[in-house]
Amino acid sequence: MTRYRRINNHIESLKINNPRVSSFLEWLNITNTSKNDIEYLRHNYHFDLVHLKVASASVSFQRPMIFRGKDYLCLVLHFPTFKNERIVSTEVDFYIGHGFLISVNNDDLKSLTKFFQLGKKSPDSLLAYSLESSAILLYEILGHLIDGIYPLLDQNSLKINEIEDLIFSDKQKESVEKILLLRRNIVNIRKIIQNHKNILQKLLEMESSLVEKSAIKKYYAGLVEHSKRIWETLDNQKEMVEVLNNTNESLLNGRMTDIIRTLTIFSVIIFPLTLLAAIFAMRTKGTPIIDHPGSFWIIISIMFVISLGMLSLFKHKKWL
Repeated sequence: MTRYRRINNHIESLKINNPRVSSFLEWLNITNTSKNDIEYLRHNYHFDLVHLKVASASVSFQRPMIFRGKDYLCLVLHFPTFKNERIVSTEVDFYIGHGFLISVNNDDLKSLTKFFQLGKKSPDSLLAYSLESSAILLYEILGHLIDGIYPLLDQNSLKINEIEDLIFSDKQKESVEKILLLRRNIVNIRKIIQNHKNILQKLLEMESSLVEKSAIKKYYAGLVEHSKRIWETLDNQKEMVEVLNNTNESLLNGRMTDIIRTLTIFSVIIFPLTLLAAIFAMRTKGTPIIDHPGSFWIIISIMFVISLGMLSLFKHKKWL
């Protein structure tokens, strides 16, 4: 049996009670905490004030952390979310003790809310329903949040394929912005989850009066492996983006070299023609051809021969 109630606008409670187990487990999900919510936690759960600051919407930690209270564990983790084509960090805080788990998210993480709704509608689908252990419920929540990272990795892979097609379709300029954006997203995901493995390693040592320690280690070891696979995927994507960036730069440099070479050849051809035109434009006494009736066409013919000769020379040298 599961009993749901809304304590206030920010706090939802899900009491998981398996008739075959004598104990029960309560999951409180809190979004956008206020001072009243902090006071509620202090009054009902007697958390240390230092640890309660973790749940405050005005306080944000830049790295994952784990605190041990008298009869509970306080955990700060970050997960990547996709907003406006950017990967941003979303903080999720947990308080875990015997018979309760409190999750706090001030950014309204949709995957966490979705999992809470799943527990509300189908509690028997949760592993925690059969064991009623907060350690197991935390494992399920973290597993769901970590699984939510894979779609972001899939998006990165699709972007990599899209950029590759652009690069080899002579759209190098369009690729530059996409490469920079993708590189930033990959770096952001790496920054967000780089310490997950260390925190999960510490959670391997959690103890529960309802579940054997070996079982808890087995469950959390699976999360550690998930974290490693995600990190390996990110490493591969980072390398692929660097390769694409180098390829794109090489093609851009090649095009720039071709443009500069063309302009240089054009300038080299124009220079003697300009010099020839300037000489005849002086019209000094004794300048040949000037007084000839067909002087204009003679000079044009000379310029044409010079241009043709220089083009032939460049082609012979394979500069064209």
